Amino acid sequence: MKIGFIGLGSMGVGMARNLMRASHTITVYNRTRAKAEAFGKEGAAVANTPAEAAREAEAVFTMLADDTAVEEVVLGPDGIASALPVGSIHLSCSTISVLFARKLAEEHGNRNQGFVSSPVFGRPDAAEAKRLLVILAGDQKLIERCRPLAEAIGRQTFVLGSQPWHANALKLCGNFMIVSMIEAFGEAFAVMRKTGIQEQQFLNVMAELFGSPVYKNYGTTIVERNFEPAGFALKLGLKDVRQALELGGEVGAPMPLASILRDQFVSALAHGQETLDWSSVALVAARAAGLDSKSAA
Repeated sequence: MKIGFIGLGSMGVGMARNLMRASHTITVYNRTRAKAEAFGKEGAAVANTPAEAAREAEAVFTMLADDTAVEEVVLGPDGIASALPVGSIHLSCSTISVLFARKLAEEHGNRNQGFVSSPVFGRPDAAEAKRLLVILAGDQKLIERCRPLAEAIGRQTFVLGSQPWHANALKLCGNFMIVSMIEAFGEAFAVMRKTGIQEQQFLNVMAELFGSPVYKNYGTTIVERNFEPAGFALKLGLKDVRQALELGGEVGAPMPLASILRDQFVSALAHGQETLDWSSVALVAARAAGLDSKSAA
């Protein structure tokens, strides 16, 4: 397929590269042009604007930081929506609010363009290794057209149904689950350190108990204080927690734990952790316990 890909950040790089490996024809756009030009050397076409990346595409991916970035690329001057051919599909992989996902679906529908929400779970190394979990929601015919693309970037695809925003709701609650685990690690590690038990010993038991690579990988990151470069910046984690709270408020489902997590993220930001990995929110519990947050016990 002829693919446009917009957003060559830490996640987008691996995703775009795997689409190229699957023999799709790729045109890339990135705000920092040097990142796009690197793909040009690998055989991709380089667009000067999002509209140029979309003009002849059968499908366009966006992998961007937040609602504002996606809105600029899709609906702004020289945006995707102004150029995407009738019947072509916008696959939105970004973690965005459900309200904005509904807006995108409406805007593309008014132009007779397809829209599929396609958020992903996984870190940059998983994106590079084609190990992402891909969530698809939208019109069934569009989803069937998108399946080969999802298979090119991920290890498993989950289809939710016809409402694109449902995929975004699932993604927000999934990220809430992950950061809840990170917070639990932070608090438990603080207790272990205060009792004289090494964090790594605790992690070894928990990794075996839960049998989850997510537990093992994030636990290791926290134990080793390996928060740079960020796989997912803490400031974006706060954005996701806030959007999860907004979703809970919309549907009438209280999320008291998410409210606590929001405050923990705000504390982390106040201590200069904005660009660190979101797992560094675990340092808030260490500081509260009077521990050195920069080194392990």
